[in-house]
Amino acid sequence: MMDINHAPTLQEVELAFDAYEQALVGNDVAKLDELFWNNDATLRYGATENLVGYDAIRDFRSQRPAANLARTVTSRHVTTFGTDCAVANITFSKNGDTRIGRQTQTWVRFPDGWHVVAAHVSWMDVK
Repeated sequence: MMDINHAPTLQEVELAFDAYEQALVGNDVAKLDELFWNNDATLRYGATENLVGYDAIRDFRSQRPAANLARTVTSRHVTTFGTDCAVANITFSKNGDTRIGRQTQTWVRFPDGWHVVAAHVSWMDVK
């Protein structure tokens, strides 16, 4: 039977996610690059772009404006599956934007640590 939310694994993923969030709002591109799996199969579907492969994601990050990156995480749900896979989902808000942001990341543990293998960011209009 698979161990769901194995406490030590959950803590590791929570820490990796915290590092990602800090790097994102601080525009630490090198750290963001480090946290994504360096592979052609890595995906990042953003609010305005579909990126396939680590190089495409890295190139996008290097060209992204560093302004207006601050956000407030309003909900967070992390689930681990066994000791080597996890899914993290958050909702977030940004000052001056009435929409709700949503982010999903699939994390996998590799020999060198936890990496995002797939990510999706979208916006939802509030009604």
